[in-house]
Order: sequence, then structure tokens, then C-alpha cells
Amino acid sequence: MVSPGSRSESGAREPDSRVESDAREPEARESEARAPGRRLVGLLRPHRSLISLALALGIGGITLNAFGPLLLGKATDLIVDGYIGDAANSPAPGVDFGEVGRVLLILLVLYVAASLFMLAQGRLIAAVVQRVVFDLREKAEDKLSRLPLRYFDRNPAGEILSRATNDVDNLQQTLQQTLAELITSVFSIVTMLILMLVISPSLALIMLASVPVSAVLAAWISKRAQPRFADQWAASGTMNGHVEEIYTGHSLVKGFGRREQAERRFDAHNEALYRAGRKAQFASGTIEPSMMFIANLGYVAVAVVGAWQVVNGSLSLGDVQAFILYSRQFSQPIVQVASVAGRLQSGIASAARVFTLLDAEEQGPDPERPVRPERAGGRVRFDRVSFRYSPEAPLIEDLSLNVEPGSTVAIVGPTGAGKTTLGNLLMRFYEVGDGRILLDGTDIASMTRDDLRSRFGLVLQDTWLFRGTIAENIAYGHAGATRDEIVAAARATCADRFIRTLPDGYDTVLDDESAGVSAGEKQLITVARAFLSAPAVLVLDEATSSVDTRTEVLIQRAMNTLREGRTSFVIAHRLSTIRDADVIVVMESGRIVEQGTHDDLIHRQGAYARLHASGAHDESPGPEAASTAR
Repeated sequence: MVSPGSRSESGAREPDSRVESDAREPEARESEARAPGRRLVGLLRPHRSLISLALALGIGGITLNAFGPLLLGKATDLIVDGYIGDAANSPAPGVDFGEVGRVLLILLVLYVAASLFMLAQGRLIAAVVQRVVFDLREKAEDKLSRLPLRYFDRNPAGEILSRATNDVDNLQQTLQQTLAELITSVFSIVTMLILMLVISPSLALIMLASVPVSAVLAAWISKRAQPRFADQWAASGTMNGHVEEIYTGHSLVKGFGRREQAERRFDAHNEALYRAGRKAQFASGTIEPSMMFIANLGYVAVAVVGAWQVVNGSLSLGDVQAFILYSRQFSQPIVQVASVAGRLQSGIASAARVFTLLDAEEQGPDPERPVRPERAGGRVRFDRVSFRYSPEAPLIEDLSLNVEPGSTVAIVGPTGAGKTTLGNLLMRFYEVGDGRILLDGTDIASMTRDDLRSRFGLVLQDTWLFRGTIAENIAYGHAGATRDEIVAAARATCADRFIRTLPDGYDTVLDDESAGVSAGEKQLITVARAFLSAPAVLVLDEATSSVDTRTEVLIQRAMNTLREGRTSFVIAHRLSTIRDADVIVVMESGRIVEQGTHDDLIHRQGAYARLHASGAHDESPGPEAASTAR
């Protein structure tokens, strides 16, 4: 199977659909950013009842908090009025500390109640955000399972993982930090404005004069911050792709002495991410101090004009104190909204990348009325099949092949001939361009993919083992397999002997690198996994390329037994492994140029004979290896 980011059979690397934000004009990226914002709102819509409750709690908390400055102003007036009598040479009424205490007690109750309201609101917002992100992760996981193999061929694995993990996490953090503030800030601004108008319309107009300036400045900064965040997350995806590539191939990097080159490439990607992140964070970070500067100007103006009105007797000192507190509370949500706008740019940039993944073209749906072969005999027919990875580069053209049930078909040919592609078409990893493929007389395009692939056993050149025990890895090919069935499959494929030499036997846990298990032993496990699934058709893509001569003999002997009654497609470069095949198909440039048995093709002195004589084959195992295998 063509691995992600690899070259196709034609030898030409398919174009990467990497992040295109760098290549697009800023205006185009800004216009595209509006759609993710609307889609984010759409994700929140199913939770509008909880959001409405959170909004009500926020309004309640803000309303209770709003009475705080009024009560503080009343307490201030009680204290000042208690001493004004002395200043006017009139009987001093004295400070009624009992009344002051009652006012402060009411203030304490209001603040405690407001805090409880805000805590409840925060809990609801957290529940909504976690549910939204939970649903988004599930959509991303479902999407990845519906994407065609072509998508993984064209996109680096690290870039895909970055969209499904880092970008989702950043979106979660953004929503968690901004949703509650967005819900309460607007109402807080309105509430404080009303109260300021009640206390002093003239002072309120001074504070209102700063709002348009703040809004224009925040919009201007946010407009330029969003594309920088897009660049930042694009650079993050590129670096993740490089790290994933170097980590999975670290043995090759060290073996070929490319560590310094890999480090230089990492440094370049890291530098690009640093520069993009610095620009994005700086652009976003300028919003809050700019808003604070404008708010402080208004605050100073209110303090000066308010003091003049106290001197003139048009306002009491308590009213000015309350107004100054309200002006601070009025400016704070404006600054918060501006800051939220800056942080939202990062979330919107991540949302755009996630939605790009969710919007990627999926593989075609299964037929509404699928057809199942009446019997699982394993008869396969390629009927004038044509396929190309790209329209301008034909790969397989007008290929026809009949395979009888239970026969072994070896597919050989030079690199780029279309051998692996033939297996991919057979299992519908790719869809044929023209023609059709029949399984037991049924067009595989009329079958569901799950039904089709359940009839196949697959062993690839690259051994893929999952984190878990050896028994679990073998049982991956057959859900619900018993331990006896697992052991029987391992014995049939000559894996039982080495498994029992391990400290924990079948319960040995394999990590990501499968430490302690050789490449040949890993391949034996994958062969056992395929055979346990009891398929009607086997697809073996260079299944013995990673094993030594002795292990190759063991695998061949096991396959000779287990291939009985099953159709087998063996894709091989090592001609010594397919001498006993019922039919050897020789492909060149996507066409079948010869087919027949080994002896027949050697006698013809054609393409197969040239491959055999060119040294592109391995000699068959000698007598010593065979005797050792026994």
C-alpha cells in the first residue's frame, strides 16, 4: 500500500496539498476567515439552552455587582455627612456606624451572591465547550476514517495530526477563555452605561466618547492579527510533519549521518514558527494595552470633571466615587472584548484548519443496495481496468486478468509498473477509472467496502503493529478470537516458536518501536494476523522482504499450507519467492506483458527471463537453509 507522502507507482510524487495560507493574498485569507466564525456559532447552537442559562447567571452576577458602587457611595456619604456638620459649625450629627455596617453587610452579601452566580456560569460554559470539542474530535475521527487513501498520500502525517489535535486543542482553549467573557461583557457595558447616565449624563458622555475610538482600533488590529495566526498554525503543522518524519525514521537518519541536516531543517522550521508566532502574538497583544491607554484617558477626564462638579455642589462625593468605579467597570469589559477579539483570531485560524479537514473530499459512499457474492470462492477478474493517479499520467491501461479460485498469482515487474496499485484497486483503496473488478462474479463497486475487505487478508511490506500484546496484535485480524485460535495461527505461520522465547510469551507488550522483536519476527506476526482472519483472498505485498533466508523458508512453507483453498496475490521483487506460483503475471508500464508459470516464462526468453537474468532476483534458499528450516 502506498504510504503517506510516498511516491506513486509511476515514480512521480503526487502534489502535496499543504497549507496554502502563505500563497494566498491576505484579503483572500481574511474573507475565508469569516466562514469559520459562522461555523463556530453553528457548533454552539445545539447547546443554546445551556448557553442561555449561563447568560442568565452572568446577567444576575453583573446586576448584583452593579449595586456595589452605589452602596459604597452611600457608605461614603454617610461618613462624610457625619463630619460635614463640624465643618459647617453646626451640631455634628456624627457617623452612624451602625448604618454604615448594615450597608457594608448588604454589599458583602451581594458580592458573595454575584461570585456564586459567576462560578455557576463558568461551570456551564466549561461543560458546553468540552461538549463542543468532544463532538468536534469525534467528527474529525469519523472524517479520517472516510477519507480516501489519496488524501493521506498527498498530506504529511504530521500535518494531519496537527489539525486533529493541536488545532482542536487551541480551539478548545480559545472558546474556554472567551465564551464567558463574550456572554457577560456586552451586558456589563450596557448595565454600567445606564447606571452612569443615571448618576451624571455629562460624565457618561465623556466615557462614551472613548468607545468608537476603542472599537475602530480593536477592529483594525484584529483584522491584521488573523492572517498572522493562520501563518503560525500553518508553520506549526509543517514542523510537526518534519518531527513525525524524522522520529519515525530516526534509525535511517542516524545510519546515513543526516542528524545535522535534520537538525538544520528543524531549526529552519522552528525559526519560521517562532517568527510567525511572534508576529501573531504581538499583533494580538497590542489590543489590550491600546484599549487600556484609551480607557485611562477617559478615567482621568472623569476624575477631573467629577472633582469640579463636587466643588460646584452638583454632585456628591459618594456619587463621584460610584461613577469612577462604574467607569472602571465600564472600561474593563471594553478592554476584555477587544482582548477576546485578539484571542479569537487564533481560535478562528485553528478552526479554519480543522474545517478544511472536515470539508476534504471523502471516498465515494457505499451503494444504497449493496450486493454480496453468493459464495466466497475467491474467483477474481480484472475486466479492462484502467487507472491513473493524475489525469495527465496514465498508469494502468486496459488491463484484463482472470484468476481462478484457490490459485496463487504472482505479480512481478520493474518499479513503477503498477504492481502495488493493482492490490490497492483490488481492495478499493483506490477506485478504478474505467472497467471493473469482479469478485466471484460480483462487481466490487456494488459491494460495501467493509464486506469486500472482510474477504481479504492483507500483509504489507511495512509491518504495522499496534501498542498492545502480541496476542492482541494477532487477534486484530479476527475480533473475538480465542487464545487457542491465536496460538494455532502463530504455529501455522512459524511464529509460535519465537513468541514462546519472549519473557511474557503471547502477553509480551509491544511498544511503538516493537523493541525486542526483530523485523522478521514482526512480519511473522502480521502474517499470523492475516491468516487468523481466514480470508477468501490473500494479498501479500512483499511479505517476505524483511526476513532472513531461514525465516523466508518457514513463511513459504506456512503459506503453502494456508493458501490451500484461497486465492493469493503475491506482489514480489524477489523472484525466488514465487517460483511455485500457479500464474506469474509480468507487468510493465501498467500493462500485462506476459503471464504463465516460472518454467514457461523462462523458456519464452521474454520480459520475465530478462528480469530473472538481470540480477534483480534472489537465489532460492540452499539446501542448508532448507534443512535448518526442518
